[in-house]
Amino acid sequence: MTRSSVQLAGVSKQFGPTRVLGGVDLRIEPGEFIVFVGPSGCGKSTLLRLIAGLEEPTAGRIHISGRDVTHTHPSKRGVAMVFQSYALYPHMSVAENMAFGLKIQKSPKDEIDARVRRAAGILQLEALLDRKPRALSGGQRQRVAIGRAIVREPDVFLFDEPLSNLDASLRGQMRVEIARLHAQLGTTMIYVTHDQVEAMTLASRIVVLNGGRIEQTGTPLELYHRPANLFVAGFLGSPGMNFLPAQLMSHHSQAVTVGVRPEHVALCTSEDGLPAEVALVERLGGEALAHLRIGGHAVVAKLAGDIALAARDTVRLQIDARHCHFFDGQGNAMTAPA
Repeated sequence: MTRSSVQLAGVSKQFGPTRVLGGVDLRIEPGEFIVFVGPSGCGKSTLLRLIAGLEEPTAGRIHISGRDVTHTHPSKRGVAMVFQSYALYPHMSVAENMAFGLKIQKSPKDEIDARVRRAAGILQLEALLDRKPRALSGGQRQRVAIGRAIVREPDVFLFDEPLSNLDASLRGQMRVEIARLHAQLGTTMIYVTHDQVEAMTLASRIVVLNGGRIEQTGTPLELYHRPANLFVAGFLGSPGMNFLPAQLMSHHSQAVTVGVRPEHVALCTSEDGLPAEVALVERLGGEALAHLRIGGHAVVAKLAGDIALAARDTVRLQIDARHCHFFDGQGNAMTAPA
């Protein structure tokens, strides 16, 4: 399998009068694992479908490995897509499902068999090749769907929320398998998800979309620690970043928003601490999430799981100033004041 770049230049998409994507510019390097994230309706799945050729852009160009594929048929783009629904043929065995696309292309039988065996080995499906989909678990069915993509030996893999139908434990297992698959194949992968854990753990770069445009692109840690604006700061992280209104006296009393992540909010005994009331404590085993009120503002603190805290307790909070983020009136990130 080859490593291919993907270039989007001024890509936009309208469905009737509704503009779903507006002027997206993005370069994906060969071998990258790119994850598109954003709220429902932000355009992430539409963007993936445009790359796949399942939709045509209203404007702009799409290149794969330098080749203009803007109006090229999906089968000629060198891409393979894994969907949210497994879409397996119930009357076919695992092997037959994986081989079906190659048979349609009239590939030689020996080549089909070799590709199916190779994909089955990569995905640990060798013992399941003769089974029908009804005899498989959800995770196994998703592996078969991925195997169907692998046998095509594409230049680019496209994943459209492939784990959303699995329960939490299976999603965790499949994340590990997809990460291992990328490490083993080294093929360019583009992945759409609404799950932040998937984005943070799988991506070499994350593309945050909102309202049909890119808000920020960067590595998971870049976006987590250096969000470009309030939207990115609030979207990435679970639980999300806390926001509090403030005035910067060093900037002529400029009104700003201060952001701080829950792990940088701690309890303290000092009278200098911010007074707060506990609204709720979520105990998650090794950690607890304390939902607090400071004045009229909600704040979440990530604390030790065995913290002695209960609703209606009054506490004082210490916020680590080194990890505070500042956003101006337009919601854009500011340099931290001296």
